[in-house]
Amino acid sequence: MKRHINNIKKFLGETGHLLLPVFIAAALKILLILSGRVPFNADEAIVALMARHINQGELPIFFYGQAYMGSFDAILIALGFKIFGEQVLVIRIIQSLLYLGTVLTTALLGNRLFHSRRIALVAGLLAAVPAVNITLYSTVSLGGYGEMLLIGNLLLLGGLSIVQKVQEKEFEPDWLFFIGLFTWGFGAGFGFWVLGLSLVYSIPVILVLFWAACKSVNPKLILKAGILILGGAMLGSMPWWAFAIGEGSSTLISELTGGAIAGIDGGPGLLLLVERCRNLILFGGTAIMGLRPPWDVKWLMMPLLPFVLIFWLSVLFFSIKKVVKNNNQLELWAIGLIGVVLFAGFAFTPFGNDPSGRYFTPLIVPMALFGADLIVNQLSGKAFLQLGLLSMVLFYNLGGTVQSVMDFPPGLTTQFDQVTQIDQGRMDELIDFLKEEKISRGYSNYWVSYPLAFLSEEEIIFVPRLPYHEDFRYTARDDRYSPYGDLVSSAGEVGYITTNHPQLDNYLRQQFGARNLTWKEKRIGDFLVYYDFSNLIRPQDVGLGITTTP
Repeated sequence: MKRHINNIKKFLGETGHLLLPVFIAAALKILLILSGRVPFNADEAIVALMARHINQGELPIFFYGQAYMGSFDAILIALGFKIFGEQVLVIRIIQSLLYLGTVLTTALLGNRLFHSRRIALVAGLLAAVPAVNITLYSTVSLGGYGEMLLIGNLLLLGGLSIVQKVQEKEFEPDWLFFIGLFTWGFGAGFGFWVLGLSLVYSIPVILVLFWAACKSVNPKLILKAGILILGGAMLGSMPWWAFAIGEGSSTLISELTGGAIAGIDGGPGLLLLVERCRNLILFGGTAIMGLRPPWDVKWLMMPLLPFVLIFWLSVLFFSIKKVVKNNNQLELWAIGLIGVVLFAGFAFTPFGNDPSGRYFTPLIVPMALFGADLIVNQLSGKAFLQLGLLSMVLFYNLGGTVQSVMDFPPGLTTQFDQVTQIDQGRMDELIDFLKEEKISRGYSNYWVSYPLAFLSEEEIIFVPRLPYHEDFRYTARDDRYSPYGDLVSSAGEVGYITTNHPQLDNYLRQQFGARNLTWKEKRIGDFLVYYDFSNLIRPQDVGLGITTTP
């Protein structure tokens, strides 16, 4: 017992300073959540509904309505709901706790890679006060990005320990080493089920591990390692395989590789590749560095922007130079390959058609690590410059987040299209009105239906059969939970709710009038409610709710 206590004291003595970034990150998360400037969106509402249904006995394998992104996030939130009640606040707290783990493990990675407490501290601070893109996707839930970041860091910490051991002279694998391989494989498989994007962590580790094993000239070790990692990965990703066996693997593979991304065309491969690279540089790159919020083309903290741009371009240059120069330091290669694998996946899969900032969230790890290395090592002995440069980057990131939060609405939002940037602050008023008028079933769009269902405790169900795009495009993928459709289909009276879509409103009025219907309308903020129809009418009766996109 005394030995364990001493080990704990030693660990805290060596890593206690790394708690500072965690405390700073926690304080920022608390302030952000209390600001009320982070809208509750439909994707987050689906996770919340999944959590509620899990507590009621259901156990979905994937995010409702799709065959990728496992339900682990919903399981965690279900546990939070059990303890603290069904509140949006619980979702945000869980996401924040996950990110605090990411901040701490990023600092630990800095310590492991560079054997420097100062680099570890600076890396932790860069992760604790990140660009607005990371702040957004580590606060709201989209189904697994927060878990992916933490699992990815744990895979790096565990994987790099294995790589380091394989590189030791006179290395002799024992049973603990083989258990470690299997455990790491399990974690990689589990991360794959949670979110396929976790491959950007596991692939680099596997590549450097097998390179190190090849250099050890031990074919048996390579074979055993491969079998153990594969076996662990199969077990860790068992929910994925269970779904594949029961439902077929074609849909799983298609969605995993971005087959459901809207806007995919059949243009020439080279032109498509060029367009994706353009998306990566213009849209992805600017969001990665925090030069703009991911939902808007609006420059942040303009006086400081050029200096921050120069800083991150310098980090890119020096990190490539360092990795190439230290070609025997495989741990550095593993971190550098995160960006390579991510960029390759973006350029050569349909995900490149959707330059959403959430796909670039894994880059917070190499950016923080190599950024800290640049500040500490490249400016060694120049404490004033080190402090000034670090302060500038942190101040810029914090200022960009504050600037985005103050611009409300939309605030810190996951919605890119202005049509979908709905002021959810009037949702309680909408629910009260619907209850007063006894309107419990009806039709709306994706961005209204699921927040409305969760916040009304599923007393009010409006299925997403109305288009929200200005050109009236509609996809059946919006209808994520089929039991809701059955409830609305059997209702003898329905209402309609539209948002920010005057063309659709004009169309509905024309169609209702052409059928000699009478109805009432009520405007509540961005919500327009049609109700009290003289006769029942469904969206398909007026040519709506018909799939026109993949």
